[in-house]
Formats: sequence, C-alpha cells, structure tokens
Amino acid sequence: MDRVLILDFGSQVTQLIARRVREAGVYSEVHPYRMTEDAIRSFGPQAIILSGGPASVTEAETPRAPDVVFTLGVPVLGICYGEMTMCAQLGGTVETGHHREFGRADIQVRQASALTDGWLAPGDVEPVWMSHGDTITAIPPGFAVVATSDNSPFAMIADEARRFYGVQFHPEVVHTPRGAKLLETFVRKVAGLSGDWTMAAFRHQMVASIRQQVGQGRVICGLSGGVDSAVAAVLIHEAIGSQLHCIYVDHGLMRAGETEQVVRLFRDHYNIPLVARDASDIFLGRLSGVEDPEAKRKIIGATFIEVFEEEQAKVGGAEFLAQGTLYPDVIESVSATGGPSVTIKSHHNVGGLPEGMRLKLVEPLRMLFKDEVRALGRELGLPESMVGRHPFPGPGLAIRIPGAVTRDKADLLRRADAVYLDEIRKAGLYDQIWQAFAVLLPVRSVGVMGDARSYDHVLALRAVTSTDGMTAESYPFDHSFLARVATRIINEVRGINRVVYDVTSKPPGTIEWE
Repeated sequence: MDRVLILDFGSQVTQLIARRVREAGVYSEVHPYRMTEDAIRSFGPQAIILSGGPASVTEAETPRAPDVVFTLGVPVLGICYGEMTMCAQLGGTVETGHHREFGRADIQVRQASALTDGWLAPGDVEPVWMSHGDTITAIPPGFAVVATSDNSPFAMIADEARRFYGVQFHPEVVHTPRGAKLLETFVRKVAGLSGDWTMAAFRHQMVASIRQQVGQGRVICGLSGGVDSAVAAVLIHEAIGSQLHCIYVDHGLMRAGETEQVVRLFRDHYNIPLVARDASDIFLGRLSGVEDPEAKRKIIGATFIEVFEEEQAKVGGAEFLAQGTLYPDVIESVSATGGPSVTIKSHHNVGGLPEGMRLKLVEPLRMLFKDEVRALGRELGLPESMVGRHPFPGPGLAIRIPGAVTRDKADLLRRADAVYLDEIRKAGLYDQIWQAFAVLLPVRSVGVMGDARSYDHVLALRAVTSTDGMTAESYPFDHSFLARVATRIINEVRGINRVVYDVTSKPPGTIEWE
C-alpha cells in the first residue's frame, strides 16, 4: 500500500491534509516533525508533506524538518511554514517584518509546473487562503517561481528535478477552492501513487490484524450508542466472533430511543453478548448541583469507568479492551514536540484508561477519520440509522443543559430534541446537516399561552454543516421550517415557551457549543 508521511509543525488544520490525501485514494499518516530518521525510513513514505505551523522560521530553535526528508529521493511538498522551513534549510532566506497575509488572496501562475499540470496554466488567477506573518525573500538554488500573489513573490515554488515544491497558502482548507486538486496532483501525478486506499481493503486488513493481536483472548467493548464504538464492535465481532463481549452503560443522558436501538441492534440483530446497565440514578445523583461543564465531563467520565469496571468484573476473563478511538484523537494526543498526551480517549470522549484496569487496548479505528468510519460501517452492513447518525458527545445531554442537571431537565430536553430531529428528518434535511441538537438554556421567559401567563424554559436549536468537524457553518433553515419546529415544541413539550435558533459558526480550533 502506498504511504504518504505528513510531518506536523503544529498547524490547527494539519488533520485536513491527511483527509485530503486520503480523499485522493492514498493512505497518509500525521507524525510530529521530530520523528527520527530511523522512524521515517521505517515508515517508508513515497511522498512527504510538511505542514503549516505557528512558529517563525526567523526565530532561534524553531521547528525544522529532519534532514533525511530532503535526501530520501521522494517528492516533498511544504505548506506555509513547511515551505518556509524548506527554504531556510535548503539555502533560501526567510525574513519577518514584511507584508503579512491572512485570509483570502489571489495567486497568479507565472510558469508551468508538475504541481499545476492539468488544472492551472500560466496566466491563470486562482483564489487561495493565506495565513502567514513571515516572508520568503530568496528561494534556494534549483527552485523557480511558479506563482505569486500581491504580498508573496514566492506563493508557489518548485524544484522540478528533485520534485520539491512549496506553497505559501493552505490547500487543505475549503477556503482554497481547488486546494484538494493540488494535493491530489502531488500524490497521484508527481509522486505517481496509485490510489489503492479503500474501505474494503482496510476491512480485510484489520480483521486479520485483530485476529493476530487477540488470538484466543476475550475482548470487552464499551458501547456508547454512537457510530464509532458501534463500527468498532461489529468489525471486532467479524474478526473474533463470540470472543467479544459488549457493555453499554446508560447514564440517563442519551437522546430519545438511543438506548433501545443499541440493545436491539447488538443483542437481537448481531447476537453479540451485551450487558446493558441502567446507571442513570448514579450519574444524575453525582451531577446534582454541578454547573461547570468541565466538572460535568469529569464526573461522567469517572462514574462511567467505575460502573464499567463493575460490569467488567461480572463478565470476567477479558484480556483486551476495545475502544472507538479515531485518528483525530491519535493526532491530538501527540503534541507538536513529539510527546504523547497522558489522556487516552475513552469511548465517551471524557475519560481515560485507568492503570488498574490492566487490559490491553484494541483500537481498530485509530487510523480512520469520522467519514471513513461511516464508510467502513456501510461496508460492514450496519444500518444507515446508525452509520449516518449525527455526532453526539459522550457526556450527552449534560453539556446541552448549561447549569445544574436534573432528571426533569434531561427529560424535557430529550422530548424537545426528539421533535426537532423528527422535523429535520421529515423535511429530508438530516443527511445535509452534520450535527443538529437542542440546548435547554439556563433562563426562563415570561409568555402568554392562550389566556394565561407562563414562566417556562427557553430552548435553543443548533444545526451546522461541516465536512470534517473542525469548522462549521450554521445551517440556513428557512423561516417556515423554524416556525413549524417552534410551534410543535411549544405545543407538545410542556415546560418550554420560547424557542430560538443559534446561528453561531464554528471557526477552526474551537470546541463544540456548550
């Protein structure tokens, strides 16, 4: 299988480079820029991409690419900071204090290049997204200018003989409309890679890997009700059958009907051994009076581990713990300095793996992005109602209830959220929206309903579109849809007398709306 290595210099959108490369059908991995020469050679990349980053090449002791990157004889593409460190390391000059560029810009192609072959020609003007404070003032020997912008005389450069390329803009973000085409050209045409990365191939490869890792051992898998843990469980079950045992802990903060769906799917359809524990009284009791969202996460995470261990002890005999860890979690758990984080993503996104659990991890999805997990789920035959489900955080409704959480509030929000999603599905909009949910605001409103005054809760609705979960835009519902949803919620969910729609967008690097 062809492999592209992406060296991370700390950009908040490095993950998107890997996404775009995989979308071109080529397998890629992100590793810290401090990856050793031996590790790089062992990886065996057919091409290398240097990411952007927040540092300045002009400052002392800022990140540099390992020297082996430029001696392996494979194509290299430097993006933003990656282009600057390439220039600095190969004999060019980078300075600060010149023109900065942040946001949209236009580049003009000055000469032909293998990197633009088939989609850009000399004289063409192309919109791109810039984000840099330093300026390249001289390019290394052997390089030529491919494109310029008003503030970047070296917006795109190339050493065609060595197949080294640099771009000052970010082709990985959607704000560069044809950036994906640039990355596809680099890995498919310049590097000559075949594009053999498919979910069918991954499925067969991973089934064999799980069998080799587990042998005759038993695996415990914690189901969250979400797509990640569901796909992981079905894939592991395909590999080892009855050696897998699943545990589902209901913390009382799931959406309407989700607990029943999990039990029905895994116990009845797949015939996978499943323990379903209703621990809602424990969770809600410990959350009583807690208002800080991070404290809620920690309480839910610690309580989940406690309940999970109780059920695991009843099952007994397991040697392995399966988790639905995804590739973004792996990337984020390794800092730009190359040090692994102490936190390991649990299936519900809020906890870690206690040292006392003494189980070996099985993480079959750890090299996949969310959209790839969905594709694998379809490959495995999971129902679309599970595979296409909107993301839902492990703490569930707890972080959709700002302020103290109670059972009554959770039930109120659950009913309102169900109406909202029902209307979205009826309108045929569910698959166009990446995530939609309701939030029970910590305020009450005075209203008149019929001939009486009411003093009830205010509900906020949220819906966003996204391709990667890193950036998001509010979904543009028309007014008639929002009016219909609000009318149904106020009529059917006693305790809510006002509904508002949140149109806040999510720029790169921010966390989910809480």
